[in-house]
Amino acid sequence: MKIPFRFFALLFFFSPHVFLSSAEKNIIFFITDDESPTLGCYGDPIAKTPAIDSLAQDGTLFLNAFATTASCSASRSVVMSGLHNHANGQYGHQHAFHKFSSYFNVIGLSLPRNLARAGYRTGHIGKYHVSPEEVFRFETYLKGNPRNAVQMANQAKEFITAENDKPFFLYFATSDPHRGGGTDRNSKLKLKPDMFGNKQDRKSHDGVNEVFYDPKKVPIPSFLPDTPETREELAQYYQSVSRIDQGVARLIEILKENGLYEKTLIIFTSDHGMAFAGGKTTVYEGGLRVPFVVRNPYEKKRGVRHQALISHIDITPTLLDFAGALDSKRNRPLHWEDPNKSFPIPKSKAPKDNQGNIGKLSSYHGKSWLGILGQAGAQHWESIFASHTFHEIQMYYPMRVYRDQEYKLIWNIAHPLPYPFASDLWAASSFQAQYQKSLSAPYGNKTVRQYIHRPEFEFFKIREDPDEAKNLAGNPKFAAKLEEYKEKLKSAQKQFHDPWVMKWSYE
Repeated sequence: MKIPFRFFALLFFFSPHVFLSSAEKNIIFFITDDESPTLGCYGDPIAKTPAIDSLAQDGTLFLNAFATTASCSASRSVVMSGLHNHANGQYGHQHAFHKFSSYFNVIGLSLPRNLARAGYRTGHIGKYHVSPEEVFRFETYLKGNPRNAVQMANQAKEFITAENDKPFFLYFATSDPHRGGGTDRNSKLKLKPDMFGNKQDRKSHDGVNEVFYDPKKVPIPSFLPDTPETREELAQYYQSVSRIDQGVARLIEILKENGLYEKTLIIFTSDHGMAFAGGKTTVYEGGLRVPFVVRNPYEKKRGVRHQALISHIDITPTLLDFAGALDSKRNRPLHWEDPNKSFPIPKSKAPKDNQGNIGKLSSYHGKSWLGILGQAGAQHWESIFASHTFHEIQMYYPMRVYRDQEYKLIWNIAHPLPYPFASDLWAASSFQAQYQKSLSAPYGNKTVRQYIHRPEFEFFKIREDPDEAKNLAGNPKFAAKLEEYKEKLKSAQKQFHDPWVMKWSYE
């Protein structure tokens, strides 16, 4: 018996599992705020992060991923430009009185601008924290509560599922697990823990099944003291991390429901490490090491645990590579043009006062790792360079880092000065509990005094001393090796156009 064609038409129309055709090679870039690799997929013994863990099992987990600076605005400018922040001009925070801003002619390398030129619908939701908007412009700005990634995902659904021939790029940026929201009034300690965006009285954010952690069971990073204050703050931090995971789960659910999961590249990372003294604003491992999970539906090999050194400078060129919009020979956008000609800058913005050297803004510092996702043993960088100058504007403390798989050198350029604290880290109960005891009180592998007053050079045999516990800079046995790494650091500064390289000559 022949079945009428109209039957198939009705079946197609009413079936919830039949999808309209949609564009290929979509991108979701998920970036959190102040998160270390405290995830189950990284071996964390207590973290409840099933969605991210599942994503890692179905993709690539980078074990050696690094931010270039542990400061919010500065790091995000690197993510969206492929340039170190000292070169793109975003030396520190952009908001309020801090007022740092990237150069206008960074626009030629800008991630959202170039993906739009490559035919992508570009959307942003959550934390932005870079400037100027003309440089890092998205076509669509979505509203959402950056403390509730589940709600953000729901707000982004319409953008993700829009019937359109163009692929989409969604920049999804939470404010979790950044400090904020006051202190826990139910704590019995004199110095009460920050809430890390959690609600008082163990209440839940809308649509979130909050995960609560026992302070007695949290693991203590080597750079923190094992105290009741630290434990209570870490418990709050972990709760915020688990809330993020539920946002990842909701995004994946939306993609799968609409036939987009096998057409969408998903990247999960953070701007830098956790917001504890010893992490955020430092260039120690706790500040620079970040989670980095990639699920590329077009990569056949899955469940890869990658050892390669990668950096946040690699993100923009990699995403353009995925989009088919990277000139790999020149390491810049495929249709790159002089930004002073291609993107007229409003005269009201006084562009002459905020432009970088165009010769140094015509190619990326980073390089694409797209081709090695399925090759667990492949190399990417032989070394990582980090550049921190400011966080808040009152926090001038330039530091430069050269790190490979064997050694790590930190140059504290302003070492005669006491180390400056971010306002939220100074107030943290985990730090104040030790600071109020004495400068000799232990703080991780250091004393409080050693944390505040730093030597000019810190030199670690990082392969054997991943906790950075033993500074070899004053050890005569390592004098020659130290000089070797100073030269490597100078070379990296020249390669990446760091103005602070001149400090070697006159200070």
